[in-house]
Amino acid sequence: MASTSQSADSSPNLNNIIVESNPSSSRLSELGINSWPKWGCPPGKYTLKFDALETCYLLKGKVKVYPKGSSSSSSDQFVEFGAGDLVIIPKGLSCTWDVLAAVDKHYKFDSPSS
Repeated sequence: MASTSQSADSSPNLNNIIVESNPSSSRLSELGINSWPKWGCPPGKYTLKFDALETCYLLKGKVKVYPKGSSSSSSDQFVEFGAGDLVIIPKGLSCTWDVLAAVDKHYKFDSPSS
């Protein structure tokens, strides 16, 4: 019998982050972005765990996201996004946000479905 090489660890990784660059204004309207809460932060490094799927639209800023436990200075695995990007971050992702330019974003957490 052949065994599969899938990892037993099924937690989300950086490949599960979806970045849609410069979505159309009709797409943003359809999502209701302007009615979502806003959040911002200054440049710096932030360790985050997403307990729910988050969709966000960056009004300004630039971020590099690294996997949990990696050093941003030594890792070549990262996802980068910035102003004008619509980003979907999977539930359960643990990561470090290296905020290169102050972030201002609209965000929405998906509520758990029952």
